[in-house]
Amino acid sequence: MHPVRLGIQSITGMLVISLASFTVINSMPADPVAIAIRVWNLPATDETVAALRAEWGLDQPLLFRYCDWLTRFLTGDWGRSFRTGEPVLGEFLERLPISLSLGIAGLALAIVFAIPLGFFAAAHPKGVADRFSRTLSVFVQAVPGFWLGLVVLWVLGVQLRWIRLLAQDWTAAVLPILLIALHFVAVLARVYRRDLMETATQPYFRTALAKGLSERQALWRHGRCGALYALLAAVRSEAGWVIGSTATMEILFGLPGISQFLVQSIAARDQMVLQAYVMVIVLWMLVMNRGAYLAMRFLDPRLA
Repeated sequence: MHPVRLGIQSITGMLVISLASFTVINSMPADPVAIAIRVWNLPATDETVAALRAEWGLDQPLLFRYCDWLTRFLTGDWGRSFRTGEPVLGEFLERLPISLSLGIAGLALAIVFAIPLGFFAAAHPKGVADRFSRTLSVFVQAVPGFWLGLVVLWVLGVQLRWIRLLAQDWTAAVLPILLIALHFVAVLARVYRRDLMETATQPYFRTALAKGLSERQALWRHGRCGALYALLAAVRSEAGWVIGSTATMEILFGLPGISQFLVQSIAARDQMVLQAYVMVIVLWMLVMNRGAYLAMRFLDPRLA
């Protein structure tokens, strides 16, 4: 796809999603002014209510409010949180590195482990690696990540005391990253294995064996690029699940990322925070899809 056309489609998609989410969020049954007055202990007078509604633009028609919000959002003014009174952009910039670190590190670690696991599973069908990857894939799909995290916390933190519960240093991110990677390594390893197994059925693979290569050598020489291509395609589809896994880990381990901030803002109907979160997630999906697409195009220049 031509870069200009792809850019137009991406911008159009973001505008449609932003309008749809803005409409839904502003239609939620609750008055953010009433919530702010209660949280901030302000006098519930008509003057106070009118002033807050005018300041936040809640007294304007929906379409006008959307256009005003979009203009401000694109210029870096994401509004103020109804709950904390702080600029939303500042709140996100403070918390976003934690969420990005968890998601990117977990996904990258999953890819690093998935490649050798998938390769050995394909090189030795029905062997230890193959059975392990299959069992792990079924396990992570059947067991909720939140429940698994609770069990790991109870075993390692309470029973064995190998970790400090609710630590606030870099060690607090190690276990969440490992749990995120655990979910994706099984899925990606099975995708990598499946494509390698398909390579083993091709005529050129049998030709490589006839030339004296072992099955393992032939798989690595002739199948790794195609399998990596399939793995990157799977990463594109799994990018959305990374968000959910990261949110689960933030809440479970008490990490101050944007997902935990979102949960706190939902109860307060903090519209500015909710809208900004939607746009950040959309941007994350676009970046992940574009990055995977470029990597796939590098492996196969015929992809246009």
